[in-house]
Amino acid sequence: MKDMTIGQVAKRAEVNIETIRYYERQGLIPSPPRRESGYRQYSGGTVERVRFIKRAQELGFSLKEIAELLSLRVAPDISCSEVKRRAEAKITDIEEKIRTLQKMKEALARLASTCSGRGPTSECPILEALENEEEKDAKE
Repeated sequence: MKDMTIGQVAKRAEVNIETIRYYERQGLIPSPPRRESGYRQYSGGTVERVRFIKRAQELGFSLKEIAELLSLRVAPDISCSEVKRRAEAKITDIEEKIRTLQKMKEALARLASTCSGRGPTSECPILEALENEEEKDAKE
């Protein structure tokens, strides 16, 4: 594939131009050479790399973790088991986040059930409970 402009890469990878620039600044994609006009000149592999980054983000990997995955991809002495270990660690992390979110949901549902939805906000049991919880936390 011939060299592309940043706009062409962004369009093919279905991201914003600023995303490409950000990934460059973060070292996730190499800084491309520039034409005499000053425009960046990206190779065809950049689109695939940006898509890889986006898919990994959608699976919950941080940009730091993605950089590590990208470096594993080119490390000849690393086996697939290392990638699997990282994927399993991410699964564990996601499961913990789900448990935390479930607890938050249950606590909020309990608060919501105390409110009839009528009356002034100065007497809202949800706001009162949040205020009291804040006072309780401040005392501890």
